[in-house]
Amino acid sequence: MQIMLRSVIEDDLPVFFKHQQDRDANYMAAFTSKDPGDWSSFLTHWNKILEDKDIIKQTIIVQNNVAGNVLCFEQFGVPGISYWIGKEYWGKGIATNALREFLKQVTIRPLYARVAKDNIRSLKVLEKCGFTIYGEDGGFSNARGEDVAELVLTLE
Repeated sequence: MQIMLRSVIEDDLPVFFKHQQDRDANYMAAFTSKDPGDWSSFLTHWNKILEDKDIIKQTIIVQNNVAGNVLCFEQFGVPGISYWIGKEYWGKGIATNALREFLKQVTIRPLYARVAKDNIRSLKVLEKCGFTIYGEDGGFSNARGEDVAELVLTLE
């Protein structure tokens, strides 16, 4: 399936918010907002992202539809990436293709990513894009209500 990346615009936010509502997606992501249904908090968070010139932010477009987003930002003092794909686009290679395209634009290395240890699908996406496991961490997951083990990956 063909994907395209473009700059995030305000009109994308309601779709991102809808994606954030999905229980399965929140469980898989693990480290999510305290209340995924709080539009005001969501909007405050995304407005900070949109205003921050140091964050590289792209919307993933599939067949003229917003399918998700991919970001590069500083996290824990190092450059990191994150992505979120709407559940209706899972299992179609979209996350892998979008991340590969994004990594052509973002040439910062090393680049880090974090994934819940049991999120095998996201781990595979990262590995297909050249990331390797660097270490382990963990923390409290709002989505799961418990501490969750996390893998830290790097792309050299």
